Formats: sequence, structure tokens, C-alpha cells
Amino acid sequence: MQHAQASEISPFDTQGRRRNALITGASSGIGEAFAQVFARNGFNLVLVARREARLHKIAETLKQAYPIEAHVLPADLSRPEAGAAIFAQLAQWDIPIDALVNNAGRGLPGKLRHSPWSAHRDFIELMVTSYVQLAYLAEQQMIPRGYGRIINVASLAGFTPPAAGHTLYNAAKSFIIKFSEAHAEEVRGKGIHVTALCPGFTWSEFHDVSGTRHLVSQYPDYMWMSAAEVAQQGFEAVMAGKTVHIPGRINRTIARLVKYLPDRLARWLTRSQAQKYRLSTRPNKPNQ
Repeated sequence: MQHAQASEISPFDTQGRRRNALITGASSGIGEAFAQVFARNGFNLVLVARREARLHKIAETLKQAYPIEAHVLPADLSRPEAGAAIFAQLAQWDIPIDALVNNAGRGLPGKLRHSPWSAHRDFIELMVTSYVQLAYLAEQQMIPRGYGRIINVASLAGFTPPAAGHTLYNAAKSFIIKFSEAHAEEVRGKGIHVTALCPGFTWSEFHDVSGTRHLVSQYPDYMWMSAAEVAQQGFEAVMAGKTVHIPGRINRTIARLVKYLPDRLARWLTRSQAQKYRLSTRPNKPNQ
């Protein structure tokens, strides 16, 4: 993908104020990589995640490396009050948001019945509701200034047929893609770009947390991308006004194949792959 023009990625607004990027799930993986990309391009940062100590370490490292400010805002986005609390704190700090990266997320292994309803409720709050709420709140600030960049980290899974196990994951990612497309149309011509970023296998802590690391590691190296590559492509895509971006040639090929394969065949292929790892991973503690 071609790099966006320099004028499109200026870290300063028309008043000479350095722009601010809010990044969720910023304590590791793709979120931390996005923090690196935005800092390198001159944006101030607001880093959101649950692990406060980890966020402070990342913030200090980036402030030393680049001429930017980096603020830490610990929050659990599976809590319904989290989004409003984040923007209330930003208002107290007088920090308007020019770029938003909705990246926080996790998996929920096992079939629907394997976890209590509270776990599914929290999953939906984190993976769906928080994305929409933060985009909604950010847009209120972006519209009057005529500038905004919103990246919603979805997944290649949003294009593939669902299978038993991780019941809500594909559904949530499919929602994020469609939501991003609709939101992009709503703000078209207003100086705001919305991008659904849809990576495939990415080296991060995600599979460690979901308990699938030993299983997905059986996939060949060429199917994997680094978090830095994914974040850089996501940044370039939103700056160029691309509504949906799938990083990696292999991942784009998979998405095209799934689109044109007969539904029955696509579902059979998905089912056969899922049996290799999804159903073998149940939550170790069903109350978490």
C-alpha cells in the first residue's frame, strides 16, 4: 500500500496544536504498536488499558524517544461506565481527541454454554459496545474541528464463516466491520476517516490470554504478521481514507476465497480448522 501524503499525517491542526490519539488496549500487542506509530508521526497519546504500570512504562519510553506528550488512563472497557469516564477525564485535562484506535479485546474460548452469562455480557461490552461508544464520543469532538481518524481493529475472522467455539468472536468482528463501513459513510466529506482494520494471525499476547498459543503456533510462519506491521498498515489506511483494510497478501487471499466459495464448502473448511483448536480450549475458570 502506498504511503499517505505528508499533508494528511500532519500532527498539528490549523491552529498549530499537536493532535491527540486515544488508543485502547495499549499495554501490549497491536495497541502498543499503534502507540509507537502515532508517536513516531508526532501525535500526543492517551493510552488506555487495565495494566497501569505497563502503560506508564510505555508512555515514558515514547516520551523519551519522541517530542510528544503521553498520558495514561487505566480503564476496564468491559465496564459500562468506562467510556463516559474516559471522556470526562479528558475534558478535565482539556485534551480533545483527534484520532481514536479502538483496539481493546480478548477471546472467550469454548461453546456458549461453557461460560456464565456475565462473561458473555462483559465480552459484548468490551468488543462491541465500547467501540461504538468511544467512536460516538470522539465524533462529537471531531465534527466541529473538521478532522478525525478512527481505527476499529476488527479481524479477518469477521469475513469467515463462524464455527463452534469462541461463539461471539466472529459475530463481534463482523459487527465492527459493518459498523465502521456505516460510520465512514455518515462522516464522509467532514474530514473524518473511519477504517476497519482486519488482521489475521498477529504475534501478540492475545493467544496467550485466550489459551490457544500452543495450538495456533502450529500454523506456518508465513501466515503470521508482526504487530508493528499491522499497526503501520492500519495507520496508513486510515490516513488514506480506506474504509476496510486487510493487512497481508495471504489474509487478503483468504478473504477473497471465502467470499467466492460456495457457502457449504466455506463452512466445512472453517469447521475442519476449528476442530483443531477452538473446541479444545475451554475457559479454565468458568467464573472469570
